Amino acid sequence: MPFLSRLQRTTPLSETSSAEEKGGLYGDSPLEAKTVDGKVVEAGSLTLAEGSAGGLGRHLGITTTTLLVIGRVIGTGIFSTPSSILKSVGSVGAAMMLWVLGLLLSFAGLFVWLEFAAMFPRSGGEKLYLEAVYKKPKLLATILFAANAILLGFTASGCIVFASNILVAANVTSTAWKSRGIAVGVIFFVTAVHGFTPKFGIRLMNLISIFKIIILLIVVVSGWVVLAGGVKSIPDPHRNFRNGFAGSSHSAYNYASALFKVLNSFTGWSNACLVLNEVKNPIRTVKIAGPLGLAICSVLYIFANIAYFAAVDLDQLSSSGVTVASYYFLVVFGRTAQRALSVFVALSALGNVLSITFAQSRVNQELGKEGFLPWTKFWASNWPVGAPLPGLIVHLVPSLVIILGPPAGIAYSFILDVEGYPSQIINLAVVLGLFWLRYHHPEIVRPFKVWLPVAFFFLVAACFLLVVPFLRPPGGIGDTPPLPYWLYPIVGISVFAVGFLYWLVWWVLLPRFGGYSLRPEKAILKDGTVVTEYKRFKNE
Repeated sequence: MPFLSRLQRTTPLSETSSAEEKGGLYGDSPLEAKTVDGKVVEAGSLTLAEGSAGGLGRHLGITTTTLLVIGRVIGTGIFSTPSSILKSVGSVGAAMMLWVLGLLLSFAGLFVWLEFAAMFPRSGGEKLYLEAVYKKPKLLATILFAANAILLGFTASGCIVFASNILVAANVTSTAWKSRGIAVGVIFFVTAVHGFTPKFGIRLMNLISIFKIIILLIVVVSGWVVLAGGVKSIPDPHRNFRNGFAGSSHSAYNYASALFKVLNSFTGWSNACLVLNEVKNPIRTVKIAGPLGLAICSVLYIFANIAYFAAVDLDQLSSSGVTVASYYFLVVFGRTAQRALSVFVALSALGNVLSITFAQSRVNQELGKEGFLPWTKFWASNWPVGAPLPGLIVHLVPSLVIILGPPAGIAYSFILDVEGYPSQIINLAVVLGLFWLRYHHPEIVRPFKVWLPVAFFFLVAACFLLVVPFLRPPGGIGDTPPLPYWLYPIVGISVFAVGFLYWLVWWVLLPRFGGYSLRPEKAILKDGTVVTEYKRFKNE
């Protein structure tokens, strides 16, 4: 491809100039995960200094990094899932307990990730943490993670939520292809913004994240007014909190299903850990931005739920079929505000797509640097303007497939379920890796250390969430009938099986029977990005 000459320089790493070495690009870095005797624990084939070279440099401060977390966490869940959670567990008290539990689990996971991020402060997140622990068999951990990140790394749901709400706000009759057309336009718009105008993309993310905070603050403050008796149409705002646990479900499956929805609403607490190549003073910043962003979201979520339950009539909510946020805006602000909510939800979904796409493209780029994809230099590059457009393309393709492929209804919901299960497997592997590193390398200098009981709490929760989908629900009917309730975790596991087969055939069997070995060589692209390429050498 002729443009490759513009985006790369094929100089082998061993031939770099002494000036570059003196500049610190490949020398010791104060950020590397060092032990007290000076040894370095590395993640992947690149050192920390090599992995963080190139691109736009460190341009994200504490404010933008915090908003990156908030923009990812606050999506559409807080406007819709409280209704389904309430229906699953049967009472306001049980629902509120699950929201608190989800908050605690999210903070526990964040603190586990922060320990790893402080040891390996560069982009990639879970990819790096798995590589630091599971070094053998070679490349297996990376390829298993890549299978999940590439095959299931889409943001189709946010695009479709944006499309459906914009059509409602415009009072246009929705059809499958109208919705799909708008959703396709959204994912192309987001890809182009982040790929060709990265600074504008960051400003837009920040703006929409601030907008989300304002909308939830309106809900929270108006909820206080409701509780104070300031809304005449709600004569008894405390009625749902009396005997708050009356009618609670006795089914473990219902609680587990509701907890999945709560955790989905908190998804994104690790977003800052995925983009640390671009964060100023990454260790200090992520230690502030991660907890601060999640804390802001948590406070808004808890008070928003209190506001919802102070205003809504539970029986009418269950029979009407509307989401709790829609019903809340109708009761408190009137029908015009209820219609305006569609615009708010659409913009929230757009901000979510922007944040996910920004972070996921950086993960895809880190995968490209490892050299197990064809055309390594292209996928790892920051072509054409410093942002990883190739990584954005890797994210774009599966998103388009999911938007255009499955029919509406069960198939689409099933795919969303499939997306979440492998993430729990990765969570389990990461937290087990933390315990392994603590035991085998206690001497590593850790700028942040999670309290081990907190990590154990997260470990138990991950195990629970992996087992529960196989438990028989009431009546044997899951969330996506007539598909079997156990099918989506099986499909999720099969994604890793695809990655394992690729590793086994391409990296083990073919070299063994072909009489060659694959050896890594490092090279530098034009902007300083370091990549690893695997080349064939005949066995003697």
